[in-house]
Amino acid sequence: MAKLYFYFSAMNAGKTTTLLQSAHNYRERGMRALILTPNLDNRAGVGVVASRIGLRSDAIAFGRDRDLQQLVHEDVAAHGALNCVLVDEAQFLSREQVWQLSEVVDAMHVPVLCYGLRTDFRGELFEGSQHLLAWADEISEIKTICHSGKKATMNVRIDAHGRAVQAGPQVEIGGNERYVSVSRAEFKKVMRGEGAIAPLQPPLPL
Repeated sequence: MAKLYFYFSAMNAGKTTTLLQSAHNYRERGMRALILTPNLDNRAGVGVVASRIGLRSDAIAFGRDRDLQQLVHEDVAAHGALNCVLVDEAQFLSREQVWQLSEVVDAMHVPVLCYGLRTDFRGELFEGSQHLLAWADEISEIKTICHSGKKATMNVRIDAHGRAVQAGPQVEIGGNERYVSVSRAEFKKVMRGEGAIAPLQPPLPL
């Protein structure tokens, strides 16, 4: 039975890697998987999903005004039966788009797997994540760790000096140089202005 899944985590937990592995698993079995990604996340190029460990795949980029159920209908009409839809950076979905994805599951009987952050740099829910938490059939956390050794559950946006940014737009695209995942205790500490956080170190050479 098709379901709507939401896999959430803090930054740097490997969400995109997990998504790309899921797509590979479907394709290896001769099944067709459609990857969707918001067009505002263009770090690897528009219409490309890429993980920090080097995995990448073409995807269909969409804006907040795109009807995702219609998009899936058009893809099926053009390319045939679809076995799975995978959505990267699902926190950027609108409320309407989460509902549309639920219709892909309920009316079209196609599983939809969404991967994204739960909260922003202020500790508040993203719109897409809020409604995925409310409406998904299955919710699962992809775990990662804070520099303190505790489980990381929050995201901190940092400035050039490693200080927590207290205000600004909710959406500001960036990677390890702008965001660090931390535990709730560390989040409270840095948001009080107690100390700075160094960005993640660059990957070690192979």
